[in-house]
Amino acid sequence: MVKKSLNHPIYYKEIIERISRLTQNSPGKWGKMNVCQMLTHCDLVLQVALKKIQLPKINVFFETIGIVTKIEMYVFNNGIPRNMPTFQKLIVNFECDFDESKTNLLKTLEEFRKACDGHRLPDRHRLFGNMTEKDWEFLEYKHLDHHLKQFSV
Repeated sequence: MVKKSLNHPIYYKEIIERISRLTQNSPGKWGKMNVCQMLTHCDLVLQVALKKIQLPKINVFFETIGIVTKIEMYVFNNGIPRNMPTFQKLIVNFECDFDESKTNLLKTLEEFRKACDGHRLPDRHRLFGNMTEKDWEFLEYKHLDHHLKQFSV
């Protein structure tokens, strides 16, 4: 069973190509976000890994659920369930510019790749607990894959 990762050149290129196929009119199959909001949301999530966004502390119960979810995703290599709750700081419910959002996400993805190469990713996530670089690379791939599937690419 292949576990795709954002730091693997083939899978990184795959994600870039899928993002490139999005248009301003790409319809979502589920959820409340339009394509532009999704691009901005994915950019914000990557910024957590780059230590540009600090997520608030959560209680032990929710962190335990996050840790179990992380383990389950590894064991079963499954995706992220639809309509999962997210941190308030990562919710995008405002209008945004499609081209700018797409450009920003691609730029942040490149920054993430460089942070992977330079071993500069955090060792902890508020929801998923202790994190290795492989955890970040795997979970960020899964997150992007989830939202790109949401918009049929």
